[in-house]
Amino acid sequence: MGERLADDPAPYFETHVFFCDNRRPEGHPRGDCASKGSAKIRDYMRVRVKELGLQNIRVNQAGCLDRCELGPCAVFYPEGIWYRLDSFAAVDEVIEKHLIQHGRAQHLMLP
Repeated sequence: MGERLADDPAPYFETHVFFCDNRRPEGHPRGDCASKGSAKIRDYMRVRVKELGLQNIRVNQAGCLDRCELGPCAVFYPEGIWYRLDSFAAVDEVIEKHLIQHGRAQHLMLP
């Protein structure tokens, strides 16, 4: 990832999370994140971030992130960390470990 330059403006968000919401034809060999529930998991994360009062965090829908076979997946920036988030429990763990503690939920990370 590129480095920030001294005269770059401050980041607008501390963390920006993108959830793949790609949909492929039924039976596609790579599958898709949409049919694996990415929208409901993303919406749950949005609600939890707001309920917890976490500031400067944006949770967005994205088009294809090209990792659907491992999904549902999300990528967290600026770190560029990828997670497989397939349940509300997984989202809760990532919120606690990544967003609150500024660590990692290692067993949920994608290679």
